[in-house]
Amino acid sequence: MNDFILYFKMGLYHVLDIRAYDHILFLIVLACVYIFRQWTKLIWLVTLFTIGHSITLALSAYGIINVRADLVEFLIPLTIFITGLMNIFTAKKASQGKENQNLFFALFFGLVHGLGFSNYFKMMIGRNEDKLFPLLEFALGVEVAQVIIVLIILLIGALFQGIFNVSRRDWILVASAVVAGFAAQMMINRVFW
Repeated sequence: MNDFILYFKMGLYHVLDIRAYDHILFLIVLACVYIFRQWTKLIWLVTLFTIGHSITLALSAYGIINVRADLVEFLIPLTIFITGLMNIFTAKKASQGKENQNLFFALFFGLVHGLGFSNYFKMMIGRNEDKLFPLLEFALGVEVAQVIIVLIILLIGALFQGIFNVSRRDWILVASAVVAGFAAQMMINRVFW
């Protein structure tokens, strides 16, 4: 039980740690296009991100893939920037509840984000033969933390749209532009070549 709590908390804090805000930024641009009524898509969004994240984390933990850390550290803000940019270009369509690319981005870019934590995770589990249960426990913690963050994002969006009368389109544009700006600065700071 202690191991479960350890890895669950590790997954939880991996997302909720404000010093590792890239995860939160990515969740903001993924979720800002949705509203509470679209809860099934939100569940898929969070779950697909966890699946993508967990696949590359598992592949790395088992030594199947190994990607340079400096490359991954650059690719993470790039995924955030691309998602924010796509939100800006499709804000009108997204504000009308039409399909967007964010479910695909959650899974595909989640693969990149999983690599960002892989070295630390490998260090935590060491040479432990049983990697499956720590990976699953960690993934559960990630999933719960992402649900918390997405709920906060939805609440903030609802406040701006309900109390301050900001249109859904404008909420998507502003949230995505601010996050894309942060991501651009992160990319500049993490240039690896």
